[in-house]
Amino acid sequence: MTDTPSAPPETTRSAREVFTAISGLVVGMFVAVLSGTVVSTSMPVIIADLGGTQSQYTWVITASLLATAVSTPIWGKLADLVDRKVLVQVSLILFTVGTVIAGFSTDTNMLIAVRVVQGIGVGGLMSLVMIAVALIISPRERGKYMGVVGGIMALGTIGGPLLGGLLTDVWGWRSNFFVGVPFAILALVLLQFTLHLPKPQRDTKVSIDYFGIVLLAVGVSTLLIWVSMGGNQFDWDSSTSIMLVVTAGVAIAAFITVEFFVKEPIVPMSLFTGRTFTLSVIASIAIGVSMFATSVFLAQYFQLARGATPTESGLMTIPMIIGQMGASIIIGQLVSRFGKWKGWMVTGSILTTIGVSLMATLRYDTPFPLVAVYMFVLGAGLGMVMQNLTLIVQNDTAPQQLGAASSNVNFFRTIAGTIGVTVMGSLLSTSVANYITDALDGFVPSTPAEIDALEHLASGDVPKVGQLPDTIRAIVESAYGHGIADSFIIAIPLAVIAIIAIAFIKNKPLSTKNAAEQMLEQAEESVIEVSEAEVGASLSTGSIRIQGASSGPTTGSVRVLEREDREREARDGER
Repeated sequence: MTDTPSAPPETTRSAREVFTAISGLVVGMFVAVLSGTVVSTSMPVIIADLGGTQSQYTWVITASLLATAVSTPIWGKLADLVDRKVLVQVSLILFTVGTVIAGFSTDTNMLIAVRVVQGIGVGGLMSLVMIAVALIISPRERGKYMGVVGGIMALGTIGGPLLGGLLTDVWGWRSNFFVGVPFAILALVLLQFTLHLPKPQRDTKVSIDYFGIVLLAVGVSTLLIWVSMGGNQFDWDSSTSIMLVVTAGVAIAAFITVEFFVKEPIVPMSLFTGRTFTLSVIASIAIGVSMFATSVFLAQYFQLARGATPTESGLMTIPMIIGQMGASIIIGQLVSRFGKWKGWMVTGSILTTIGVSLMATLRYDTPFPLVAVYMFVLGAGLGMVMQNLTLIVQNDTAPQQLGAASSNVNFFRTIAGTIGVTVMGSLLSTSVANYITDALDGFVPSTPAEIDALEHLASGDVPKVGQLPDTIRAIVESAYGHGIADSFIIAIPLAVIAIIAIAFIKNKPLSTKNAAEQMLEQAEESVIEVSEAEVGASLSTGSIRIQGASSGPTTGSVRVLEREDREREARDGER
């Protein structure tokens, strides 16, 4: 019989002890957030400096998102099988290595390649951190702690664009990729000495679904290549397009089939039998498009449609960040205090729908106070929904599948965001080209600068707006402002779907036990069931009746003593 401790150490942890335990996780997340935001405002400068096109601009973002999406469920499943602490450290190392190499990129293709490595690390950090927090903190209390964590993340989110713009203007864009290295080293040290997680309880040998991993990577990658390059590098009805669609369809269908039969599936299909998980995935898909599209296209809007510098672009995104992080912190505290989550999530999804609808009205000359209001509304909506989607899934999932469930919500959100950004980027590229062509119809260049600018625009490269002649600059800014607004139209119906999905999620109360305590409780129940089965087996062979007492069952130990007495009497008789 297995010995079981009376109580897990987590039950007696103070708030200070909890924050100490998750300090390495917080710094790791800070590094991941900082690396993304510090580069976001500099991306137009980076692509222009490396001679990249609008399509490559999108792929620099998409490559990282794709790697994050494909690796997220893999990291999550591994968290159910092997040491989670080691996995967090490995993901942080991969992320750091990819980030440093990105700083030495010599062309856009190299940058895209190393962004894949970076994305794999981000996939691990994003899924494993939430899993580790779930093991330490109960769903009911998690909002309180995550609110403070959200404040620390706000520092990276708000400070990142400002820092990135400043570094780009002073030392160049390559410095953006090195600023997070000291924090990554600090995170590794803290993880080693402060993070202590229970190891997965496994009675069998670890089995990894390698075939499923390959099929998932092939299916998702091929789908994204088709979506991003269709209509530009090849026609939608071409043989190349048909081949990519067929390959993606076959790979995804094969992946789903394999997941029904393998021992340890990357995406357990049994999860979809639960209403909460399925509806949360649908909502995550819708929210993911709005979230990723906003982070990608806002920098382009401010720099290419309004002529802002990277530093100014970072300052201009503050209303969005304040809305998102403020809502995340405040609503997290309220959820922990009162245990109510559904009303806030429905409100958040409505605000998200309003926000993306307002963003679809942007133009290059929209008054900035109005743009700030639009960003704040959208940010507040996303802040109310994103974090809580993972929370309610964890609250409704058995601890043995915690890693798979948590990571798959993030997986579908990331893959939807990746596809959404790719589609929106393709639409943006086409719209901008059409708007510029229409505006330049009949335009006759009169200076060498205007001739050079027109030749550069004809190449399809992302322009350096500040270096364009005033006559052409106004046309380009107008085209990008209108084109980016058109892209946001795609997110509106998806946001409406999120409202419907969240409205039908079961309003289950938040548990007051963390995942480690739930696993301990289940282990104790299993021990009790085994003991009862042993007693039942003993009773089936007979019982002892005591004269003058009511008949009743006896324990296995009494039967052993009775057998020993008979054996002793037999030995005495032989003597």
